[in-house]
Amino acid sequence: MLHNDVFILAIESSCDDTAAAVLRNNKVLSNVVAGQKIHEEYGGVVPELASRAHQQNIVPVVDMALKRANVNKNQLSAIAFTQGPGLMGSLLVGTSFAKSLSLSLDIPLIAVNHMHAHILAHFIDEEGFDKPEFPFLALTISGGHTQIVKVNSFFNMEIIGETTDDAVGEAFDKSAKIMGLPYPGGPLIDKFAKEGNPKKYQFTKPKVDGLNFSFSGLKTQILYFIQRNVLENPNFIEENKADICASIQHTIIEILMEKLKMAVAETGITQIAIGGGVSANSGIRETLKNAEGKYGWKTFIPKFEYTTDNAAMIGIVGYQKYLENRFNDASIVSKARIEF
Repeated sequence: MLHNDVFILAIESSCDDTAAAVLRNNKVLSNVVAGQKIHEEYGGVVPELASRAHQQNIVPVVDMALKRANVNKNQLSAIAFTQGPGLMGSLLVGTSFAKSLSLSLDIPLIAVNHMHAHILAHFIDEEGFDKPEFPFLALTISGGHTQIVKVNSFFNMEIIGETTDDAVGEAFDKSAKIMGLPYPGGPLIDKFAKEGNPKKYQFTKPKVDGLNFSFSGLKTQILYFIQRNVLENPNFIEENKADICASIQHTIIEILMEKLKMAVAETGITQIAIGGGVSANSGIRETLKNAEGKYGWKTFIPKFEYTTDNAAMIGIVGYQKYLENRFNDASIVSKARIEF
């Protein structure tokens, strides 16, 4: 048993958020995220601009995380960082910083898989939030990923279903873009959907074998649907915004739920945890909560601040790896794509 507290400084820089967190064992002492407004005018993340902004943000963000946690850098036990997957330029900034700090403090370096972190964020010690028991099923949904993962232990996970093309977050954002909504559009669809009728417009769901997903056909379908209706009535989007958003969201949630039900039937596992940026969607959260009573599942929904990219989730994986001495040396490299 540990007598001394473990202090982990965690760094996350996989996309356009520069984040740093300090954990004492499995408790978060600080969780700082600096977003990048610059991408809004381009309607998506520009990798070159993202990496430059990380370079500007990383020192102040780490400094603020340590100050808020009231922890001195000399108290740190290890540095955890996102190795991948993500944008290469962005990852390099976090990796280089983590390496140099671990060298200068002479403390262990711990590389973390970003997707593992989304799943294991559930193990952060947070009041009012239960932790799943192994084995459980994780639905990881974000701008770049859609996966159903069978989680056997902290470091034994297998992907049993994933998207064959676009991720669910991309489907939300592209649908919003088709409707002329600003980037990022996913949260806006969620917002307008609350006032709309989810059954107003029908979209056919793609037929994909097994537990895999596909969202590219749905995006094309939404594009043609909008174009056709705007041709007949130029004010179609404005007059029916809430119903369109509600119908799109309803269809996407149905696709996710159908595959989850299949995964439960196949594995016999009824503990379901969600993670990733799209798990902040209120419709998905509500549907999963209802599934507890409807199907007898036990569902785990992370605290809102741990759904989008953040360093606390990197820190919790860092803590678990620290307990097992799973350290990396300075030869470790960032990877845009990474083995699960």
